[in-house]
Amino acid sequence: MTDDQRVLTRRDFIRGTVGLALAASTVGLKRAEAGAHPASLVTVVRDKDALSAARRVNTAALRKMLDQSLAVVTGRKSPKDAWLSLVKPQDVIGLVPTPHLNPTHDEVVEAVTGSLRAAGIPAKNIVGAQGGPDCPKKCTALIALPALKAHWLTGIGTVLKNYILYSGNPRNYHHQNSAKLGEIWNLPFVKGKTRLVLVDALYPLCDKGPQPDPRYQWAYNGLIAGIDPVAVETVCLKIIIAKRRAIRGEPWPLSPPPICVAAADKVYGLGHSRMDKIKIESYGWKTGLLL
Repeated sequence: MTDDQRVLTRRDFIRGTVGLALAASTVGLKRAEAGAHPASLVTVVRDKDALSAARRVNTAALRKMLDQSLAVVTGRKSPKDAWLSLVKPQDVIGLVPTPHLNPTHDEVVEAVTGSLRAAGIPAKNIVGAQGGPDCPKKCTALIALPALKAHWLTGIGTVLKNYILYSGNPRNYHHQNSAKLGEIWNLPFVKGKTRLVLVDALYPLCDKGPQPDPRYQWAYNGLIAGIDPVAVETVCLKIIIAKRRAIRGEPWPLSPPPICVAAADKVYGLGHSRMDKIKIESYGWKTGLLL
């Protein structure tokens, strides 16, 4: 974990969310007694040709990136076997992309949809599930497809924030620097349904989000994937922080600090937010990896 991340997750988490920290002590003790989780795997797959100079998506490259992400995350050799280790043909599978303001590329959603269908999932069982509480209720499985970006209300607005509309009261989750975003993932009609987190990191935003700002967007040309949503978010945060440092030539902390990431781990038990508990495997283009 970098010095930047310690500042953004530990000190501010304790300072800004005393009540949550008290709850965390109980949850953390229970997880420690149970042995907690093994190290979480996060894969970063990149292709320098995934985006053209005009920012058009190379769909052939994207499909290869998706296939490799699935293979590494699941340990299965074929996309079909990979998907069938995550979902069943009878599942109603909800795809949850970022809906607007630096949205998930349509090509990413289409690639996932096509890959699921090729694996034998009926088209009628693949549905859009971004929206209010009724969306996850109709699904037996969810695939989170957020876009990588910073956010002026949450620090980072990628994985955890992707389900905010499921709460039915999104504004309520921007109090306390959005520390309670993890609570949404434990709602009865959401908990346990997320089978894969696949982040669209083709053209991320490292400041001023969610509104687009060309000064802080760049062609990363990647997909970031894993089963543990907190671990994936932590890797996304690491990339955002590294890009900000590269732009300024010195530490440039996110404001507000992304305390929702540590809270998702320490309070809500959703996964790992510590880098020593996360295994990153990167493939493909290495220039500007930021890891």
